[in-house]
Amino acid sequence: MTEAIYTEVSAKVEASKVTKCRVSASGMLKFLGVSRSGYRAFLKRKVSPSRQRKESIKKQIGKIYDDSKQNYGAPKITKELRKLGYIVSQRTVRKYMKEMGIKAQWVKPWTTTTRDSDFSTELHNILDEQFNPDRPNAVWCTDITYIWTQNGFVYLNCVMDLYSRKIIAWTLADTMEVSTVVATIEKAKATRSTALPLIIHTDRGSQYVSAAWHEATGKMQRSYSHSGYPYDNACIESFHALIKREWINRFNIRDYNHAYRLVFE
Repeated sequence: MTEAIYTEVSAKVEASKVTKCRVSASGMLKFLGVSRSGYRAFLKRKVSPSRQRKESIKKQIGKIYDDSKQNYGAPKITKELRKLGYIVSQRTVRKYMKEMGIKAQWVKPWTTTTRDSDFSTELHNILDEQFNPDRPNAVWCTDITYIWTQNGFVYLNCVMDLYSRKIIAWTLADTMEVSTVVATIEKAKATRSTALPLIIHTDRGSQYVSAAWHEATGKMQRSYSHSGYPYDNACIESFHALIKREWINRFNIRDYNHAYRLVFE
């Protein structure tokens, strides 16, 4: 306890040198009921190697956390620390983060937002959760997610290539009309080769069973998730959860244009 008091007094004295505000160490020590001789001994005491290492790790944790826009939790920070050469466990990083009063963004539980199609018996899951194709443009997945603004919802539609997990096309619209998903898939087709067999995986939303969607994906194998089961389209679901948790949901979004700028960034 006494050492903690000495540490606090020392920190205030150092801070006063920056702010140029006069601080009486003797006065603080007398008020707190600890000895000046003990404080002088504390100042002369060398910092242990373990203490130095802890402070070094904490400093790096703070930097990595800030560089991630205060998003990263213990698993990701541990991974970054190891890249820098630190041998540290995830448990230790979590402990230090708690001491520093920082934590990752909270994950909102998943809820069903898409109703089943009237043509559910005709929709087959070709992908069957095989999320690691052996070449680009073998499997694309796509989905729509809601983004709240002060002027009402806008809708983000993305197409991901499962080979690289890269978003190859996206569209932000103020409606969920079929034209939005068609426009997005046309963007993807314009930038990628579809000469080899290509699976396009979606949920069973009405947009993806429409005649316009069938026409736009005529040369592709259409694959559909099981009803109310997000894990069949886990990669794109995870991306949408990530972009909202780590970025979008941290803002009070005014309108479509504001939402678009945030998604673009």
